[in-house]
Amino acid sequence: MTNTSKTYVQYLWDRRRSNGIDRDLVALLHSVATACKAVSNSLKSGALADILGSLETENVQGETQKKLDVIANDIFLRRCEYSGVLAAMVSEELEEVYAIPDEFPRGPYVLLFDPLDGSSNIDVNVSVGSIFSVYKLDELPTEMTYDAILRSGAEQVAAGYALYGPATMLVLSTGKGVDGFTLDASIGEFRHTHANIQVPPEAAEFAINMSRRRFWDDGIATYIDECISGETGPRKRDYNMRWVASMVAEVHRIMLRGGVFLYPVDSRNRADGGKLRLLYEANPMAMLIEQAGGAAITETGRILDVVPVSPHQRVGVMLGSKNEVEYLAAKLPENSA
Repeated sequence: MTNTSKTYVQYLWDRRRSNGIDRDLVALLHSVATACKAVSNSLKSGALADILGSLETENVQGETQKKLDVIANDIFLRRCEYSGVLAAMVSEELEEVYAIPDEFPRGPYVLLFDPLDGSSNIDVNVSVGSIFSVYKLDELPTEMTYDAILRSGAEQVAAGYALYGPATMLVLSTGKGVDGFTLDASIGEFRHTHANIQVPPEAAEFAINMSRRRFWDDGIATYIDECISGETGPRKRDYNMRWVASMVAEVHRIMLRGGVFLYPVDSRNRADGGKLRLLYEANPMAMLIEQAGGAAITETGRILDVVPVSPHQRVGVMLGSKNEVEYLAAKLPENSA
């Protein structure tokens, strides 16, 4: 049967007409989708193209880079710099702001991205993804520094992720709900397959790295113990645990069937502020989850209210089904006063 669903570009133009997103944002989001298609294509080659494994280099986070981390980062830079609507790009893999080369026009938007989330899974062929976030500047600064472009997550004008799994999917919000698109390889285009995604408010699944239990604060440990105790415990129902070690894969599952994802501040990562990056992971995912009816918090409040103080700032992240996140929040000392 012929699939007559809208393409991603048709969807964006509909959004321009109905919700007033501007032409420049349409152009940028189209460039991002093209980058995601190129990353997906590179991932399919895998060992056949000798692009698996690690390099002898570290990124700005001090993490060993996979070959595909570098490839995906370059794809995003090359596919988006020419759009003519960007003031700058900021990547998890880069130490400095990426200024748009002089040969390309500049515009008011800033693109922040994690080019390949969950890259530790690449060599074992488990789902990975890309995460992106978009801000709009009121005016172009004379010097493109982090101080000139850092904003709280509440100021995002768009956010999304691509999931490279059995099918390649793109999930997007421009501030009026969340929609999903599946890559149709027969025409090389994303098609609108998931309209108005809503996170179920109740769910009996949680995702957390249980190997870190000895480092957790009491509130987190109590919540997980209650989940594990199942129908004989205070929650009076059985829970399932999931852990893919890819934030995109975890959040995508929650988007479609509910649950919670937790990577909290603990005694081992507290000096760093947490594990996940505010700008490239926490903020875009928090926008998506909230736009889909869920909740996203740190240990001290709403993720989108955190004002960044550094470009690679880390925070604790707890997000997912609204009722479940609110129940968890009440157990955290900073939120229970």
